[in-house]
Amino acid sequence: MQSEIKLPSKIFLEEFKGDFLRYFEAVYKIFKEDYVDSKPTYNGKELKLKKHPYIEGKEYTFYHLTHSGKIETDRKPDLRRMERIAWSKPIIENGNIWGLKIWPQKRNGKNRICIWLEAENDLDYIVILDVRINYSLIWTAFVLEYSHEKRKKQREYNTYLKSKNRLNN
Repeated sequence: MQSEIKLPSKIFLEEFKGDFLRYFEAVYKIFKEDYVDSKPTYNGKELKLKKHPYIEGKEYTFYHLTHSGKIETDRKPDLRRMERIAWSKPIIENGNIWGLKIWPQKRNGKNRICIWLEAENDLDYIVILDVRINYSLIWTAFVLEYSHEKRKKQREYNTYLKSKNRLNN
């Protein structure tokens, strides 16, 4: 059964009159409240962060949630990710209740969980967890801005559903 999805408001750079440093610190404050100061869980397991290497005194996971780029040492701030920083925790904690698309994924030999929020009047948002034996790490979160990204994720999800159905029959 799907229940109503209630997400925190997005946080916009314009609210800080374009002062990126103040905005960046406000985004970090939300991240810190959600993941450092509290002890979130996913499916009954502790949700941890990849803290090292710290970048400018901030946890490595923070940069994966707020920056984009394929080269780790050259990731750039991503305003779409930053705007939605407060979304990742409720999506992780309520994805099953809300009926979001959730599936396991193998990526670079790692076990991951994808949690996909499809948004009718906004950009879709996906959160990725790295599954360990006794806990999970929040790995990254990003918006799906382009139709080819959505098609790729839909194929992954459909493949998961087919394999799940084969196992249940």
